[in-house]
Amino acid sequence: MSLTKTQELLALMARLRDPEKGCAWDVKQDFHSLIPYTIEEAYEVADAVERNDFDDLRGELGDLLLQVVFHSRIAEERGLFDFEQVAAAISEKLVSRHPHVFADVKFDSDEQRQQAWDEAKAQERRLRQPAQQTESVLAGVAQSLPALVQCEKIQNRAASHGFDWPAAEPVFDKVREELQEVHEAWQSGDQAHIQEEIGDLLLVVVNLARHLKVNPEIALREATKKFTRRFNYIEKQVEASGRALRDCELAELDGLWNEAKRHLKQLQKNG
Repeated sequence: MSLTKTQELLALMARLRDPEKGCAWDVKQDFHSLIPYTIEEAYEVADAVERNDFDDLRGELGDLLLQVVFHSRIAEERGLFDFEQVAAAISEKLVSRHPHVFADVKFDSDEQRQQAWDEAKAQERRLRQPAQQTESVLAGVAQSLPALVQCEKIQNRAASHGFDWPAAEPVFDKVREELQEVHEAWQSGDQAHIQEEIGDLLLVVVNLARHLKVNPEIALREATKKFTRRFNYIEKQVEASGRALRDCELAELDGLWNEAKRHLKQLQKNG
């Protein structure tokens, strides 16, 4: 009987990890050494989606799947779990977190669905905790997440338990307050205090984004892309004049920045 592609992939990984006949690099990897590769592959999946490159997406999803298989193989070798158990665990989660699909539960709003989802996840975490240990409502948010993503998740968790502003307007006030405190810290010249106040400002900006229904990670990524497009326009204009960026006065570069904004907006409008 021929192997399925999943079975073939698992067999290939087992061969690569064989201490005698496998690949030396694959054999020496462990959970910790694979972390940067796993994170990189997840970001490359996101990049392919954002570029609408679906041929590339197929390949990147395969690379990400390889990381799952790799981790699972290491776990199997150590007698911890195997790929089948990984698949079974996520299947169980999908069923338990979607009672409106797999059971007769009815939700009247997205908010109710989200609340049920959060409670299901919390229940899963409680089952993993020792019986005598009380879990924080903020537990379970991975420390290795990008700072913006982690901040948003923690704030969402706190908000779901009532610790939140009732509306967006007071968050605007808090942003202005924190910005003033950054300015005061800068005037003090205390670098550690400046860093602390910048962190407070970023945190409250994430909170504002949450109240305005904006994903802060996506918003910053898009803003960075926009900055890059405008800066590339400036580079091309300066290069066309036979100069380097350092040869230009800031006032000229600022003028080119405004020109880039107009030019790119017009392109977007026409396109």
